[in-house]
Amino acid sequence: MKRKSTEKKIAFYIGSLRKGGAERVFVNLAEFFQREGYRVIMVTQYRKEDEYVLPDGIKRIISDIGEEEVSSSRIINFFRRLNKLHAIWKTERPALILSCIGKNNFMAVVTAFGTGAKPVVSVVGEAGEEYPTRAMRRMADVLFSRAAGIILQTERSRDFFCKKVGERAVILPNSLNPDFIRPRYEGEREKRIVSVGRMDANKNHEMQIRAFAALKDRYPDYELVIYGDGELRPDLETLAASLGVSERVVLPGVVQDVARRIGRASLFLLTSYSEGVSNALIEALALGLAVIATDVPSGGTEELMTDGVNGLVIPAGDRKALETAMDRLLGDRELSDRLGREAAKIQNRLAPDRVNAMWKAYFEEII
Repeated sequence: MKRKSTEKKIAFYIGSLRKGGAERVFVNLAEFFQREGYRVIMVTQYRKEDEYVLPDGIKRIISDIGEEEVSSSRIINFFRRLNKLHAIWKTERPALILSCIGKNNFMAVVTAFGTGAKPVVSVVGEAGEEYPTRAMRRMADVLFSRAAGIILQTERSRDFFCKKVGERAVILPNSLNPDFIRPRYEGEREKRIVSVGRMDANKNHEMQIRAFAALKDRYPDYELVIYGDGELRPDLETLAASLGVSERVVLPGVVQDVARRIGRASLFLLTSYSEGVSNALIEALALGLAVIATDVPSGGTEELMTDGVNGLVIPAGDRKALETAMDRLLGDRELSDRLGREAAKIQNRLAPDRVNAMWKAYFEEII
């Protein structure tokens, strides 16, 4: 058992702990640093339903203002939120604050002034979506330059920010979920094509269903299974029915045992228009699945895959390219297995012990 440190205290700052990729990364990192002997607090603006559970011993603080403090003026409310967050840092006295996602990074840098805490900002998604306007991009350049640390997930992200920010930033990957660290399945593959993700416009599951329908007669024994839920689920069900594949397109909703459910599938699809570094993609590669993924603007797919080596990479939104790639892999088991075996090597590259040690070394340097 590691001795608890009385000096090293880290704060994680995020909107909520609702179940999502960035939130899971934060919870996993918080648990890791707690095991390493740090005192850890998790500060979230809100508390949502269906959140990740924090390990015992990690203090949770809600930073939003209470109902009695809410004013009719948005400007007054904004400054009250700033003051409350600043007071949290002064009271808790963390050595380092890690923030992520859009305006949270701005809030962390501004409210850390005068507290002795060192803010570290992180961009986990597509930078252009987190900071979509010229004003927000300019503000990111100014405030990030004043942060103690800057974490990006892809090399392409450097080019979005000013030269000073890009040069100071480090690239730190997300670690692999331990549930997906297992020997690759080498038996007969199930005739299933799988995908995992929220059913929204960005994930573009519509393209998957249309491509599957175009190949339905060529591969009559296959089904498409899309795990997840979202506002477009009824539309996807309607689309599958209109294309005559409703009995072969399965939408099980959100499930807990993803690794077991997809581990023996023949093919995994990621068809998003934009992503940071997709955790679902990392997990599919780790299981050794044959993967087709879109080349997202952030470079997230490029960080994980080399076309023709550990999967196939296609342009975002290109349905014909998806059909061609699916036909290629479903029709060539030897190729699919070769790509899948190479994909599984990501288990070593993104093993939790290796990746967490990188985060710890960076934090130690800043502290």
